[in-house]
Amino acid sequence: MSQTDWRLVIDPGARRGAMNMAIDQAIMEAVAGDHVPPTLRFYAWEPACLSLGYMQKLADVDQERLAIQGWDLVRRMTGGRAVLHADELTYSVAVKTGHPVVAGDIVESYHRLSGALLNGLAHLGANPAADKQDQQIKRTHSANNPVCFEIPSHYEITVAGKKLVGSAQVRKFGAVLQHGSLPLTGDITRICDALVFPSDEKRNMVRERVRRRAITLENALGSPVTWEQAATAMRASFQDTFDLTLIAADALTPEEQARADELYTAQYASDDWSARF
Repeated sequence: MSQTDWRLVIDPGARRGAMNMAIDQAIMEAVAGDHVPPTLRFYAWEPACLSLGYMQKLADVDQERLAIQGWDLVRRMTGGRAVLHADELTYSVAVKTGHPVVAGDIVESYHRLSGALLNGLAHLGANPAADKQDQQIKRTHSANNPVCFEIPSHYEITVAGKKLVGSAQVRKFGAVLQHGSLPLTGDITRICDALVFPSDEKRNMVRERVRRRAITLENALGSPVTWEQAATAMRASFQDTFDLTLIAADALTPEEQARADELYTAQYASDDWSARF
């Protein structure tokens, strides 16, 4: 199979956050072992889930508020800051280290993958840009800020100067996994209801900053886009941008599903994993 023959996995329904992260890792491991081809996956979350970056402190989370909202919590294997996954299209790309799509360092591969995201958004009617961020600014913002969509990142995808797509990447097991969130609709500031702030005044200040710095696709376009419409556009964009042949799979392989079930129980749904930092 050539490097341009990729597997396409479109989840038939939304899943809990811990299972979504377990599946991403199971796919990454299978790709690394040459058991499956490079894989592009689209998925959704139910219920809404707050995901923490790998090294982010659990103390950032307001556990009582999270429970009141009925939201899940999971720790990603990728870095970055907290993301509330609700009303969004999530993508993941898993390829072996050294694949042309992720050649070079993380910044270079971010830039290359952002091309597919930009093209997909343009097809949906947006006018996106990929803005390369100064890393000193990124470090300054990240040090005291738990919210992913309020801080700059490598080649972040923006519309009208507001962040639209947040992505994170990890290189492990001899493979590269990048996944990211495209908020379709809803209140982009809801994440502030699940995080710890020293006062309500500070919470409201951060809420306003998020509103100024981030946007949903519906707000960017002035009209709603369904999950299916967004997935179709992104599927076509990845295929065209990288000249891929996407081969749809009805399901994960039995080995991948078994590994995902194992990772769900032993790792991603575990309190010990969530509280590791």
